[in-house]
Amino acid sequence: SRQGLVVFHEHFTDLLSGTVRRSRQHTSLNTSFCNKVFAGWDFCITNENAARLKRSSLLYELKMDLEEERIKRKMANRTRGEKCRIYALRAALNLFVMAVLVACFYCIYEATVFSQRKQAESNFLLELVVEYLPSIVITLANFITPLIFNLIINFEDYSPAFEIRFTLMRCVFMRLASIGVLLFSLWDQITSCRNSGCPCGYNHQLYPCWETHIGQEMYKLVIFDFLIIAAVIIFVEFPRKIIVNYCDCGLVKWWGQQEFAIPQNVLEIVYGQTICWIGTFYCPLLPAINTVKYILVFYLKKVSLVTNCRPATRPFRASSSNFFFLVVLLIGLALASVPVIVSIVCFRIRSSRACGPFVSYNTSWEVVPRVVSQLPPGLCSFLQALASEAFAVSFFVITCLGMLYVIALAGAHKRVIEHLRDQLAMVSLHMMMMIASVLSDHFLISVQQKL
Repeated sequence: SRQGLVVFHEHFTDLLSGTVRRSRQHTSLNTSFCNKVFAGWDFCITNENAARLKRSSLLYELKMDLEEERIKRKMANRTRGEKCRIYALRAALNLFVMAVLVACFYCIYEATVFSQRKQAESNFLLELVVEYLPSIVITLANFITPLIFNLIINFEDYSPAFEIRFTLMRCVFMRLASIGVLLFSLWDQITSCRNSGCPCGYNHQLYPCWETHIGQEMYKLVIFDFLIIAAVIIFVEFPRKIIVNYCDCGLVKWWGQQEFAIPQNVLEIVYGQTICWIGTFYCPLLPAINTVKYILVFYLKKVSLVTNCRPATRPFRASSSNFFFLVVLLIGLALASVPVIVSIVCFRIRSSRACGPFVSYNTSWEVVPRVVSQLPPGLCSFLQALASEAFAVSFFVITCLGMLYVIALAGAHKRVIEHLRDQLAMVSLHMMMMIASVLSDHFLISVQQKL
C-alpha cells in the first residue's frame, strides 16, 4: 500500500508540473479569461436590462474565445485532405463573391449609362425613376450583398472574430467600389464624344456644366440614402416589432426583432461621409445637407434602437476594430480626393464653358496662382516658400523622422509590456509551484498519519 501511495503521489506531482508547463504556453489566454471573469464586470451598472446585456456580452466573449481556441486546435489537427477540401471550398466561395461583385458593378455601370443617355420622358414618375436609377441600383446592391456575404461566411469555417472582420472588409469594398464605378461611368460619359470631337475636352453638348452634373449625382445619392434609411425604419423594423409582439407563431418568434448591428451602421456613416467629401467641391451646400441628414438619422436610429431593435446576439468588439474603421475612413477620403484632384489639375478635361466660377480658366487650379499673385508681397513670398521644393523636402524629412520616433517608441512600449507579461507569468508559475509543494507536503503528512 505504501508503494501504491508513492506512485499516486508521483502521478499527482507530474500532473501539477504538466499543468505548470502548459500554463507557460497559454499564459496570455488564461490572463484573458481571468480578466473577463474577475475584472470584466462593471459595478456602476444599476439597471436590470443593462446588467442582463453586460452578462450576455461577457458570456459571448468567453464563448468566442473558447470557440477560437477550438478552431485553432481543429486547424492544427486537420489532415491534408481536409485542408485541401476547405481551401477548395473557400476558393469557390470567393470566386462566387467576386462574380457577385462584378455583376453589381456591371449593373451600376449600365444603369448610369442608361440614365445619362435616356431622354426626358413625358411621365414625371418614369423620368424621376430614370434620373435616380444609379442611386437605386447602388442602394439595392449595398442592401443585398451584405446578406449574401453573411450567408457565405458560415460555410468558410473561420473563427468568429475573423468572420466579422472579413464580412466587414467585403462590405467596405462593395460600398466604396460602387462609388468608384459610378464616378468612372460618369467620367466615361462626360469625356466621350462619339459624333464629333471634343474641342472643350468634354462632351459640351450633353454636359454643358459637367461639374454641376457630378454634384447632382452626389446629391441624389445623399437624398436616396436618407430615404432608404427612413423607409427601412418605418416600413420594415417597426412592422416587424409589431408582428413579433402580437403574433404567437413559432416561426415569427424564431425570426425575432431586428438586431442593431453596430458595424453596419458605422459603415453607413463612412459611406455617407465619402459621398459628402466627393460632392463638396461640385456641390458646396452638400455638407450642410449631409449634416441635417445625419441629425435626422441619429434621432431615427435612436428611436428605432429603443423601440424596435434588440441587442445583437454577437456583440461587437469596438476596442479591437477602432483602427479598422479609421483605416476605412482614410480609404474613403483617398477615394474622394481622386476625382477632385483630377478635375482640378488634369488638363485632359477643362472647366465648364457654360457655367461655374472657373469659366475663364482651363482648369480650376489656374485661379490659385493668380489669386496668390494679387496678395501683399510679404504674404505672397511666404506662400511661395511653402509651395517650394525645399520646404516640401524638409517637411517630408521631418515627418519621416517623427514617424520613426513614434515607431521606435511603440516598439519600446511593446517590449516593456512583454517583459511585464513575462514577470506576471513567472509569478503565477511560482505561486502554482508553491501550491503544488504545499499540497504534496500535506498529502505526505496525511499519508504518514494514516499509516
